Amino acid sequence: MHAMLKKASGKNIRADLENLGRFNSTPGEGLTRILFTEQELKARTYIKDRMRELGLSVHEDAIGNIFGRLPGTDPELSPVWTGSHIDTVPHAGQFDGMAGVVGGMEALRLIGESGRPHARDLEVVVFTSEEPTRFGKGCLGSRALAGDLTRDEAAALTDAGGNTLRDVLAELGYDEDGFSEIKRERGSVYACVELHIEQGAVLENLGIKTGVVTAISAPTDLRVTVKGTQQHAGATPMYLRKDALTAAARIMLKAEELARRAENVSTVATVGAVRAYPGATNVIPGRVEFSVDLRSSDLQEKNGILETLRCYMEFTALECDVDISEETVCHEHPARADSHIIQAIRTVCDEKNEPYHLMVSGAYHDSMFVARFAPFGMIFVPSRGGISHHRDEWTDYGDIALGADILAETLLRLSSETPETKETSIPSNENG
Repeated sequence: MHAMLKKASGKNIRADLENLGRFNSTPGEGLTRILFTEQELKARTYIKDRMRELGLSVHEDAIGNIFGRLPGTDPELSPVWTGSHIDTVPHAGQFDGMAGVVGGMEALRLIGESGRPHARDLEVVVFTSEEPTRFGKGCLGSRALAGDLTRDEAAALTDAGGNTLRDVLAELGYDEDGFSEIKRERGSVYACVELHIEQGAVLENLGIKTGVVTAISAPTDLRVTVKGTQQHAGATPMYLRKDALTAAARIMLKAEELARRAENVSTVATVGAVRAYPGATNVIPGRVEFSVDLRSSDLQEKNGILETLRCYMEFTALECDVDISEETVCHEHPARADSHIIQAIRTVCDEKNEPYHLMVSGAYHDSMFVARFAPFGMIFVPSRGGISHHRDEWTDYGDIALGADILAETLLRLSSETPETKETSIPSNENG
């Protein structure tokens, strides 16, 4: 067994996270850093400067993905990636995404300062806009890398001010002609390992500091509209009503029932947004709009629930004498973590005598799109109280440092593998 790398510095991690936290448009009310705003651009500059301080070479692609490279001994071999994102939802915490970027830089610092040789280049990647806050679609950078966001599609994405993503990129000096060069083909990246906070409370409840992700649940987002008849609440007897809200409530409860009955424990259904019109206490709602967020690591089960729910909508429309329409905002495929990378992480944990928990990620990450062209793995660290996307989001700096330790050893193992030294190649990552 080879000698372990030096320990990650919780002090370094804390300093970088707190410095990133200064770039915030809502001080005192959580952390808000939206894509390509003044604050986000300053955070990008900070990260690129820190990468250079660590001896990494830095470049960006045409959608703004940032790459900090630590060269290996054989540049002909495909690189090993790590990283995450630095944009946030409004009034968020300082750990979601940022812990993976800062932890990734710390891991490369440990490897670089160790002098230990590694064949493959190592790269920390800052993916552009994992959050869908500005342009209504998440994982813009990783989508483009996967070939799932073209230049024409970038021109069709607009923010609340009517600005298109393509125009914003052009204003910032990104080369539109380079958009076709963003996409990565399978084999161009050897492996990707993302460090991330859990965003749930499983690890905390288990008293375990490390999660090893086996799959990422993919979301399907629906927008459902129910149209009934707006009528007086007192003057309309029950048998004459076409109440849009009671019909909508049946569908909401059905979604919850189907998720609770699912065989896969990662399957969940959430109704997070509801609007009833006209919204008066003495008026029967004539129209209701609501969302359904359905997630699972099992695509077949998720598709079966969708089919059942849609059939139930048709039944409800007939029984309640209302019109029901549904728009599918997104229907993503789950991603399975690569077995070889999972084993590499587990081996490192065993060598460190560090307990770990095999788990599914209920939240989606850039790794879900990286999986379309490269094998991936993820390391989770605990989230206090399971809180995320909130100003009270918190992960101990020591826990992030431990995650960076495990990440560094895993990256070094993977970047040292060559066709000659590895008995079997990393298997292809089949999704769904």
